[in-house]
Amino acid sequence: MSFKSKVVLVTGGSSGIGAAAAIKFAEEGAKVSMVGRNEKKLQNVSDKCKKAGSIPLVINADVTKDEDVKRIISDTIKHYGRLDILVNNAGTCIPSSILAPNAVQTFDSLMALNLRSAIYLTNLAAPYIVESKGNIINISSVAALRPFEDEVGFAYCTSKAGLDHFTRCVALELAPKGVRVNSINPGPVRTDIAKRYFTDESKEQEMWESAKKMTPLNRISEPEEIGDLILYLASEKARSITGAVYAIDNGYLMK
Repeated sequence: MSFKSKVVLVTGGSSGIGAAAAIKFAEEGAKVSMVGRNEKKLQNVSDKCKKAGSIPLVINADVTKDEDVKRIISDTIKHYGRLDILVNNAGTCIPSSILAPNAVQTFDSLMALNLRSAIYLTNLAAPYIVESKGNIINISSVAALRPFEDEVGFAYCTSKAGLDHFTRCVALELAPKGVRVNSINPGPVRTDIAKRYFTDESKEQEMWESAKKMTPLNRISEPEEIGDLILYLASEKARSITGAVYAIDNGYLMK
């Protein structure tokens, strides 16, 4: 799957799925624009892209800030002159209960990062992607397809369900213009996100072991596996796929 001469914008590119996608696109010859808030981690991913043969454009930005979103698109276009693929990957999970005093604040925070940022980036990027007949990939979650209780909660599930339906709506609108839009819904993936909740490494490992047992395949995905699916959906091999929601969860939703 060669992406030579293609320009790819990946948000949340400093670690996890976003980092894996950026590196894989670089390995396939793409010109990568990668966005994140952690400069040290961004530089580490940038170095790996360089080793793969592509020097990425590194943008330190917060996708929940409108001025930063505008800068992300303008810097990418200024640097590369075009945009072919947008990967809306930036997101997080904050456990939420509808009974919590801060329920609405948690909801607003998650909607801003997990949904609104993807909408605004798509809004600004779409004219360029229409011009290049490119495509958009939104990174959602199995939480969009099945409700979870307090350990994940209503706010995260709702934000990801909204992202899935946004995917379908925009896919339908942009299809006549030759643009495809799809969603990827991972189950448990081994990323740095768990470190935000566990300072004790043994507790983190217990969490992964528990998640593994909840999958029929008895395994946790690695970010690179999600990256493989991102590249497939972004490629011409997936030219007939749009408006789709792809679960990649080791069978998690069946159990």
